[in-house]
This record gives sequence, structure tokens and C-alpha cells, in this order.
Amino acid sequence: MSSDSTLQCYNRGCGQKYDPATNKDDSCRHHPGEPFFHDAYKGWTCCNKKYTDFTEFLNTKGCSLSKHSNVKPPEPEKPVDVDIPDTEVIEVKPVVKSALERPSLDSALVLMKPQIAPSLLNSINSASVTTENANTDPNAIPLGTICKNGGCGEEYKGPTTNDTTCIHHSGVPIFHEGLKFWSCCQKRTTDFNAFLNQVGCVQGVHLWKKEEGDKSVDCRWDFHQTGTHVVVSVYAKQYCPYKSTVKLNPIRLVINLFFPQQDNGFFNLDIELRGIINIKASQVSMFGTKVEIKLKKAEPGNWSRLEVPKTNKQKTNNTIKNQLVDNITPKVEAVDLDDL
Repeated sequence: MSSDSTLQCYNRGCGQKYDPATNKDDSCRHHPGEPFFHDAYKGWTCCNKKYTDFTEFLNTKGCSLSKHSNVKPPEPEKPVDVDIPDTEVIEVKPVVKSALERPSLDSALVLMKPQIAPSLLNSINSASVTTENANTDPNAIPLGTICKNGGCGEEYKGPTTNDTTCIHHSGVPIFHEGLKFWSCCQKRTTDFNAFLNQVGCVQGVHLWKKEEGDKSVDCRWDFHQTGTHVVVSVYAKQYCPYKSTVKLNPIRLVINLFFPQQDNGFFNLDIELRGIINIKASQVSMFGTKVEIKLKKAEPGNWSRLEVPKTNKQKTNNTIKNQLVDNITPKVEAVDLDDL
């Protein structure tokens, strides 16, 4: 049968072309569920695995077998705009100025003793066993390793795989207002399956291991507050609690997380707090998926924001020499669609 008779399979996670004459009940490996993106994690509703690396998520093999299908799955419904009536009353509460004298930013930092969850300890023990049994050759590429270039998906099957061309996307994936696209391409879509199957825009060589250099790990973090506490959460996995630290002074929070399984990577966060805290009444908890710092407010009330804007910080010599202030705030992808 000629290639013109082949059809495109639209089952999520498949992306192959098939011959209807040879389409069997187990020809297609795909994901019957929907993709989800939540708290920096990516995964499929039909699987139990979650990922922080987008390329690893894209290369996740399907969990179900069935026949190929050339019927496109329905697109998700677009959110409905709700008109807010002009008569709605919005209550604006004034920010009460602190009655306490603000301490110095250079006050001595106190090393907090964290509460380590059993789930985190179990994951560390499992990782230690895996590391001991793994091949220690730093140049060895395990068979089945997926190319790290976005949109490629090629598996390493031996040295001959390096002779194949890597067709990939040079940019990063963007999800904005229901649209899905690559920053390096003009093509945008609302269909996630079409986004996954979009052919790369550049050719090159396969990347089996991430390039070494800056070993900083990008962790998402946020906060919420009550009348008495501010809770800061850093979402991270596979960090070492014994080599990770959280330090406090009355108006400063310093977090250092160490990732031994990510080439000894690190995450640093150093901010000047908007309000004043009680260090002795504050707590640090380390879980398998996040670090949670519960800061006790020195006086009740609402903080207008968590941190003092950088432009208003007192630039001490110690801060300038020891902190990389340009890399400590969460990174948010902002895309102007009019320029695309």
C-alpha cells in the first residue's frame, strides 16, 4: 500500500501514521486521559507519574493499547467571560503601619531545624540504593535515553543513533490563555495533541545529557498568609534535607536547597520580608515535594506583599558580594502574542 493511504493517528501521545489495513487492537500506545499542569508538575490524568521536566513529560510512553484513530479528540472548552456588575462593592482595607521598630537587614541569621517528613526520608534511601547499583561511568549513555532537545523524542539505541538527524525545537514550550506553541515557531494551537506532534523547526545533533555549566535548579515558589502567619512554599523534589538550609532573621529569609541527583545542583532564595517575624515561633517542614516555611508574624495584620521590592532594598556590601539577586525570584513566562 502506498504512503498516500496512511492516516495520521490523533490519539494523545501516539502521533504516528498508520495503515488502516494493518490497524490492530494493540497497534497504538497512547494516553486515554488529559494532560495536566499544576504546581510546576506535568503529567497525564490516566497515569500516576508526574514530571517537572517538560521534555521528559513529552516523551512519556502511553499507558494504554488500542487501535489507531484518525478522529481528533474534542478541544477543551474555552473559559466563559463573566461580566462583573458595576454595582458590586469592593472593600479595600487600609494597610496598617507597623508599630515595631524595623531591625537591620544584616541582623544575625538563625539556622532553622526542619521537621523532615518520613516520605522524604524514604525517597532518599531509595535514591541511595539506585545510585550505588548504577553504572558510574560518566560518559556512558543508557539505552533508551530520550533526546533532551525539545520535540525530538528519539531514543538512544546505540552509537549508530548519533548518525541520525535531530529535528527539534530550539525554543521553549509556551502555554498562554489556552494556546500552546513553541517560542521558536509561529504556529499556535489549542489542541494539545497537535502541539505534541508539531515537527521541529531546526536540525542538529542529539543531546543525550544536559550541558554542564550553571547548576542552579529552577524551583517554583509562592506564599499565602493568615492574620498570624505567612507560609512560604518552595516546590522541589529529590533535594537533600541534610545539606539544605533555611535561615531567618526578623526581616530576612534565606533558603538554600541542594540537589545531589541533579549534578549537585542548588536553589537559592534570599529576600527581605515585608513585615517583621518571630523567629522562635516559626517552623520549617521538609516534604517529598516541597519545603514549607511557616513564618510567625511579630504583630497581627495583613502584609501587602511578601518581600520588599529590590529597588527599595538597602544594598549592603554583604548582600552585593554574596547574593545573586537577579536569580532569586520566580521566573514567569510572559509572551506578547501580538509579536508572534
